[in-house]
Amino acid sequence: VYLRRRFGHVSYERVCSGSGLPDVYTFFRDTRRHDEPGWLAAALADADDPTPIIVAAALDAARPCPICRAAVDTFVGVLGAEAGNLALKVLATGGVYLAGGMPARLLPVLDSSTFRDAFHRKGRYAELLRRIPVHVITHPHAALLGAGHRAIEGV
Repeated sequence: VYLRRRFGHVSYERVCSGSGLPDVYTFFRDTRRHDEPGWLAAALADADDPTPIIVAAALDAARPCPICRAAVDTFVGVLGAEAGNLALKVLATGGVYLAGGMPARLLPVLDSSTFRDAFHRKGRYAELLRRIPVHVITHPHAALLGAGHRAIEGV
């Protein structure tokens, strides 16, 4: 409802993409589910892209920021749910491959129960989904390598 008021239509892409994480963060801040520390408000106000700041604060091993951690956990849950939906839609028994900047940034969290539980929580299909591996593509130029490979093949 919060994002629908701001954007009209809310897709999975709106939530589980790099530009979606700040929207999830803003939801937690604006609805006062978590307090925004002053240092974080200042850092975000000066940032062109708030996503790396939110991720770094959430994954800080010494002192994870609660609001950032909540935003990342929510993001990861939505990503897991949608990845599970996709796996079922195309019966991806060979695996699901997550690519882009966010999965690589969130590797430590993607191995959490938040992602796995959301991926598997599909009722009678849960056991099937437990057998489908999820991989994260971490190479920064994977798309270019794939395009180059196809060009060399002459396809």
